[in-house]
Amino acid sequence: MKSAAARRIAAPFDAAVPDSFLGVRASARGLAWRNRLDAAGVNLATAISQRHGLPDLLGRVLAARGGTLDNVPVLLNPSLKECMPDPSSLRDMDKAALRLARAVETGEPVAIFGDYDVDGGSSSALIARFLAAHGRSARIYIPDRLLEGYGPNAAAISQLIKEGAKLIVAVDCGTTSHAPLGVAKNTRTDIVVIDHHQADAVLPDVHAVVNPNRQDDVSGLGNLCAAGVVFLLLVATTRTLRASGYYKTTGTAEPPLLEWLDIVALATVCDVVPLEGLNRAYVAQGLKVMRQRRNPGIKALADAAGMKEVPNPYHLGFVLGPRINAGGRVGDAGLGAKLLSTDDPLEAGAIAVKLDKHNRERKAIEVAMLEAALAEAEHALMDNPDLPILISGSPEWHKGLVGLVASRLTDRFARPSCVIAWQTEREGTGSLRSIAGVDIGGAVRAAMEAGLLVKGGGHAMAAGLTVTKDKFADLSAFLANRLAASVDRNRDAAGLDIDGALTPASVSMELMAQIEQAGPFGQGNPVPRFVFPAHRVRGARVMGEAHLRVTIEAGDGSKLEGVAFRAVGQPVGELIMASVGGMPLHFAGSLRRDTWGGREKIEFTIEDVADPRKQ
Repeated sequence: MKSAAARRIAAPFDAAVPDSFLGVRASARGLAWRNRLDAAGVNLATAISQRHGLPDLLGRVLAARGGTLDNVPVLLNPSLKECMPDPSSLRDMDKAALRLARAVETGEPVAIFGDYDVDGGSSSALIARFLAAHGRSARIYIPDRLLEGYGPNAAAISQLIKEGAKLIVAVDCGTTSHAPLGVAKNTRTDIVVIDHHQADAVLPDVHAVVNPNRQDDVSGLGNLCAAGVVFLLLVATTRTLRASGYYKTTGTAEPPLLEWLDIVALATVCDVVPLEGLNRAYVAQGLKVMRQRRNPGIKALADAAGMKEVPNPYHLGFVLGPRINAGGRVGDAGLGAKLLSTDDPLEAGAIAVKLDKHNRERKAIEVAMLEAALAEAEHALMDNPDLPILISGSPEWHKGLVGLVASRLTDRFARPSCVIAWQTEREGTGSLRSIAGVDIGGAVRAAMEAGLLVKGGGHAMAAGLTVTKDKFADLSAFLANRLAASVDRNRDAAGLDIDGALTPASVSMELMAQIEQAGPFGQGNPVPRFVFPAHRVRGARVMGEAHLRVTIEAGDGSKLEGVAFRAVGQPVGELIMASVGGMPLHFAGSLRRDTWGGREKIEFTIEDVADPRKQ
């Protein structure tokens, strides 16, 4: 029997809450608000709740995120046992595992070439930890973002060979690096690529390329980040060593792979891959490991960031991840991999302090870049409101931050964006971000094939490129023409999907416990979004430089504290400030636990607002 409180908060749309928000077609952000579930989905939600004895609200949340009558137990308790595939299902996995196992058995010198983001640093740290668990060491090489750019380069590969590496493992990069990796040809050094980026039909001529997104791979694991693929490699290599009798013969203990799932979870969330299937299990189990605070680097970074809450995906993506990325953006690109691979608390503490400092520097630079990019984008859209892609650049912009600014533009204007830092009179480096349904990585690869880029590649949602100024106009036209139709289709479908309507009186720890059962939330498993309709703004003040702290009040007098991030000077913030003490607004956003001063509370993250009179 459900308690009275459970019955009250479990209703998908509280009868006491007006549902006029469902008519919102012109919010502050210009988005339509809509039910996440259609009529059939509502029926499925009811059936899920009844069969599994779940609150109605939880049934709705699950039904809207791939839940069926049969898979609910796995969704509520995602485990590796249920979700782990046979690593051998990936093309070249057995070759890669045999080669890494041979390096372990013989003690050959191993070098790891990783990308400079969280996924690359995490992948590098996983392999380094695996080798260390077998009494072997590895040289980790992370390229300088500004001087070397993304991916393997011939000079670095030559240097690693010169240093004596007999096996080079390239992680989170290398799938399209034909020439740089070709340096190892006719040497006694083998190269194994462990990646997840989109691949061309022809792959580099190396010992093995393990990438679920290579065109001849049928594993169905293309949603994994690089660290997720690396973990499968470590499982396969451990199995290979076990089969060869290595552990019995040497008396070496098998590596504690499950203890490293916190690193895999961190990379999975920060690389924004869908939290479905194996990824969901990685994050759910990895968070359990992270809560034990065993990894000295993650522990030190959490302490440096002042993170006192129990970690959840928000902390991985918005607290820990940006600090690790800051090393590659404005500091030492290798700091992240060092932090995640060290077992020395003193070293971890020193690195964490450096990364926290770099992150503060990154924020200051980003604010200035974003202001200029927003102004340029708004001017361009005034001239042409139907622009399929926003493209901007400046010689004054920091190469390491173009991806962050591109993300902000895409979030703000609901269309793909490309931000370029012109480093020289001739050449610039850019990052691109996209919206759901628009393959930006494919467009960049096509531009590369058309001879418009020096180099480029990426995912459907994010990509990078290097372009010369004499090709820039042609590139802009090419991207606009290629993306126009898909952007038009998918922008028409853009909106805020709503899971239910609440009042502050309904918000409780019991409600949060229900919601969290459907987690972990992230890409592909979105955090539930609720509307608080016809609530008045009882207070609003600027927090930091760009955020608003807001108090909303329902007709019954119940109140809730919320935050509108980066809202100052934007339509959401302007409407909120104009409504203080005045007309009621509809508020849309999500709920999260927040701990401050030892006290736990629930905070409302405001994503959008709408004036009921204008709907």
